[in-house]
Amino acid sequence: MKETAPIFARARIPYGTWGSSYFPAWQMSALAEVNIGQFAGEAMNRIMGLRKVPIGSLDYLIIGSTIPWHWKFWTAPLVSSCMGHRIPGYHMEQACATGLQVVISASAEVQSGSNDVVGVLTFDRTSDSPVGVFPERRAHRRTMALSDVWDNFGFDPATGRAMIACAGLAARKYKCDRREVDELAFHRYDQYFKAKNSGFLDRVLVPLEVLNIQGRFLGRIDSDAGVRKLTLDGLRAMRELDTCVTGGTQTHASDGMATLLVTDKEKVHEFSSRPEIDIQLVAKAEVRTLPSLMPEAPAFAVKKLLAATGLKMADMVVVKNHNPFAINDVIFSKIFEYDWRKMNTTGCPLVWGHPQGPTLTRALIEALEEAVSLGGGYVLIFGCAAGDVGIAAVFKVAEGGN
Repeated sequence: MKETAPIFARARIPYGTWGSSYFPAWQMSALAEVNIGQFAGEAMNRIMGLRKVPIGSLDYLIIGSTIPWHWKFWTAPLVSSCMGHRIPGYHMEQACATGLQVVISASAEVQSGSNDVVGVLTFDRTSDSPVGVFPERRAHRRTMALSDVWDNFGFDPATGRAMIACAGLAARKYKCDRREVDELAFHRYDQYFKAKNSGFLDRVLVPLEVLNIQGRFLGRIDSDAGVRKLTLDGLRAMRELDTCVTGGTQTHASDGMATLLVTDKEKVHEFSSRPEIDIQLVAKAEVRTLPSLMPEAPAFAVKKLLAATGLKMADMVVVKNHNPFAINDVIFSKIFEYDWRKMNTTGCPLVWGHPQGPTLTRALIEALEEAVSLGGGYVLIFGCAAGDVGIAAVFKVAEGGN
């Protein structure tokens, strides 16, 4: 394995101290009816208990979410109370980059020595997203109402375009072929169902019960509800909403949470079920591309990351990304001359959904688990975010000192 110095040499992710809910599509589960911050805190307690991590061992909590939730003003201190352990912490938000930024920030906390055991918790609920009323004295309408999820998806105030327009524009720039985009989407669904049928997802996804305010059973979150098998003929028959974009080649809104632990290298053995496995963040990079070209930004972030580390795509044992549009992967493949069939081998957000905050956290958890099953190596995680931003990070998984 090629060696490159990690940016946070002290920080480690203990193997197995992670878990994610399934991501049911919006309005398709009991998650549509709960305070997602409270649910996420309680779910983290449940997951850490299953992983045999004493919740009282955490020093600090960093949460990430992008959609306002009731009592969000209180952020991480409130969520930690719901978790059952009153500790300090803070909240982060950067659209769909949130799930990776939180892990990076937790690693920095440990590296600085400020905290030795940092919990990471990301969550979002797109179901029944709130509507805000904003005074706007400079506008001809003195008061403006904003539906947090749908209005932001439909209008980028910096460009005047909708999210889907950036996908179509990028597809035209790179001369993407509709047949290839459909084939890629079909392959991504096939990868997901193969991983599901193999039992791989059972190692990272945790079924969770949802209770109402009286403690009565509302439902059980035990599937990525809304995901169904697609046929290639069915994909090709779908109406094109913009260039190379159909209902089957873009992701869908969903609800969910994901969590993991970051600690220092001396404490790994206290938490990990396999302390011989060493997991650390090597490097991260971010870029911003031209307006309305968000799908190309992740590839440029990866270029910057590889240039900084001296690593190559051939060094990566697992490659996984946040791909709200299938063209993200087609463009990445064109820029790097990389076979998109080698990516996202256990599933991806294109298929299992897009709750924003926890999306890249779940992708990272799946990627690390896959890397362990392959005997270790470099893991590349990347994705796009609102504002035409790309983010990428490399993690190193070593087993037994390799």
